[in-house]
Amino acid sequence: MIIALLVCLIAQDTVPAGYGTLRRDDIAVRLATGTIEVQVLPLDDQVTRLLAPDTYRSLTELVRSRAADLTDAAARGSTQNPTVVMVTFLGVVPQARFNPEELTITSRGRLFRPIGIVPLSPTWSSFQLDARQQAAAIYLFDPGISFAEQLTVSYQGLSSDAWSHSLRLLDQERARVRARAQVGAKHDSGDL
Repeated sequence: MIIALLVCLIAQDTVPAGYGTLRRDDIAVRLATGTIEVQVLPLDDQVTRLLAPDTYRSLTELVRSRAADLTDAAARGSTQNPTVVMVTFLGVVPQARFNPEELTITSRGRLFRPIGIVPLSPTWSSFQLDARQQAAAIYLFDPGISFAEQLTVSYQGLSSDAWSHSLRLLDQERARVRARAQVGAKHDSGDL
């Protein structure tokens, strides 16, 4: 189910993989509570294809390696085509507590709460981190979140509209990727 979603997303995107240069830190949305920093990174292929090739491959492989867990979580959440997002909680102070269920995304005027969470870190289930320790998971949301438009990430009463900055970077990179791919295609065909 999740792999079919990935194949469908790849088929819909006209931006080829392997030409992006963005880093995860360039586009991740961040919130800080004083004890915890939260980083949210969409795993939508139209976003990840614009990341550097090694980052794109590692995120794609991560989703593929957890496909069975993601499919199970999607079934429990009663959806076949969830929106997937990687969320990382970072401890800023010792014994920082976090509540993964409090993260929400607002897109197109609709509030989305996680319908499933697939932990990636052994520290996840403790809901507590030491300073500089992190816990990551893949969140599943109902379909309908658009990463091509402004959205808001919220956690514990804090909200971030930083995705608007990420959108500008992604749009600029999309144009550069298309240009690089066109040059690469001409080079590969011997037109240069």
